[in-house]
Amino acid sequence: MAKNLNHLMKQAQVMQQKMSTLQKELESRELDVSSGGGMVKIKINGKQEIQEFKLDKECVDPTDVETLEELIQTAVNQAVKESQEMVSSAMSKVTGGLNIPGLF
Repeated sequence: MAKNLNHLMKQAQVMQQKMSTLQKELESRELDVSSGGGMVKIKINGKQEIQEFKLDKECVDPTDVETLEELIQTAVNQAVKESQEMVSSAMSKVTGGLNIPGLF
């Protein structure tokens, strides 16, 4: 019984080390996301931090601010979603599909 417990603890330590390394790697991974046919472009990393934000001058219309706001909101939401999916997918490879609450 103690032998199995020791083996399980070693496996947990290895998984923890792999996850720590992966988390650091994911921080540097970037995704490019756009909305409005490329009028709003966002670069986001694995920590869901926006690294770059670009607007095509064609989408800046002072008489139609609502459309610009919608384009920005769509792009930001999509960028965050894709970043979260990237992290979740990468982590599930390390955890073997285990859903460990509070892990990511």
